[in-house]
Amino acid sequence: MLLTAPVLFNSCSNDDDNGGDDNNNNNIGITVDLTSSEYAALKTVGGFAYKGDIIIIRSSDAVYIALSKLCTHSSCTVTYNSSTQEIPCPCHGSKFTKEGAVVNGPATSPLKKYDVKQNGNILTIS
Repeated sequence: MLLTAPVLFNSCSNDDDNGGDDNNNNNIGITVDLTSSEYAALKTVGGFAYKGDIIIIRSSDAVYIALSKLCTHSSCTVTYNSSTQEIPCPCHGSKFTKEGAVVNGPATSPLKKYDVKQNGNILTIS
């Protein structure tokens, strides 16, 4: 039993390292083609769309915001309300700002925010 303990601890340590690798993979960049019909909602300010586990919001003429679409309370998919400029979770009433900060619980942690760069009609999220 004692002989296997180091293997188990190293195994847990490797899992943590893999989590870091996943974050590094995000730095490679996810691309969104704004000319694609899949992202037509992003043509107007206040529109939003999903790409994988990310919600992309067009905040102004030149600003796009990308956040985790999974509520930090129970992993439900959040939406965007352009009239209040809040990101509500339909499951238990949590609300977040466009920056991902918690406005209303039960969520206590912010949504993960991603960097967005625009080059012509292509958004790169990292």
